[in-house]
Amino acid sequence: METSATNANHAKTNDQKREVPTLSLAAYTQGSPEERAHFVENLARGFKEYGFVILKDHGVDTALFDRGYEILERVFRMPTEAKLKYVPPSGDGQRGYTPFGREHAKDSPVMDLKEFWHVGRELPADHPDKAHQPDNIWPQEAPEFRPLFLSLFEQLEKAGAVMLEALTGPLKVEKDFFAKMIHNGSSVFRLLHYPPIPEGTDPRCLRAAPHEDINFITILPAATSAGLQLKDRDGRWLDVNAENGTLIVDAGDMLARLTNDVIPSTTHQVVNSPGAVSKSRYSMPFFMHPRPDAMLSCLPSCRGEGAKHADITAGEFLYQRLVEIGLIKPA
Repeated sequence: METSATNANHAKTNDQKREVPTLSLAAYTQGSPEERAHFVENLARGFKEYGFVILKDHGVDTALFDRGYEILERVFRMPTEAKLKYVPPSGDGQRGYTPFGREHAKDSPVMDLKEFWHVGRELPADHPDKAHQPDNIWPQEAPEFRPLFLSLFEQLEKAGAVMLEALTGPLKVEKDFFAKMIHNGSSVFRLLHYPPIPEGTDPRCLRAAPHEDINFITILPAATSAGLQLKDRDGRWLDVNAENGTLIVDAGDMLARLTNDVIPSTTHQVVNSPGAVSKSRYSMPFFMHPRPDAMLSCLPSCRGEGAKHADITAGEFLYQRLVEIGLIKPA
């Protein structure tokens, strides 16, 4: 018969199993062959079991996180009229400012409680890939906004490329497989403000309703306050708590399609945590996308009894999802 101490030990073990794993990227970039292999194994396991990992020793300048949040606080405090000047003329939300209450999760009947700014890749006007890279829109009131977030864009993309390279072994593809797919890809940096929740808000509204990300992977510097939760494989909501300076990484729909759901896209949300009524929350996820012409086809190593998803280009899939979340209107 189990004692109370045994039960307590079992509960403790279960709690440990339900903690998002923290990995050191330096183990892959600078470690011994054994350390590299251990990182690859734990990265693949973390994505398969949780859909999330937390990354330390990632090489991104963490001083930029705090400076970035300071800039975002100033920019989002601007009057609404001033921010609306930076809504893109196309109205598709790919770049610049998207107002509060514009976006909703797929199939959600209510809007999310957030506003955000999108920053994308900058390419010369005559670059062959410029056609799928809209011009960025920069707030004139904050001249330091552009250099800081472009620097973070570059550094986060570099860290993401290393993680995707690490997955090529378990997925049995060439080492440069993902590098080719993400070269000048459609990655976007989303700079988010979840304002204090207004009185009279529909009680069904969350700061971010349950959803899955569209892209390959999302790289998220730790936010300014709690609220992020993932739905684990048992259907329970698990808080994702990360130390300042770390990166939270999750797998998105495009990686799930490519791997035939061997690496599932994980449902997550940002809940209205205590203090949300009176306190802003800032977050800056980097959504890592492939090129729009990249084909999302089931990898041979993941086919099993057959592909679950039809082949589709990354650009076509992105368009479908942007329609579903309300950022663009169908053509």
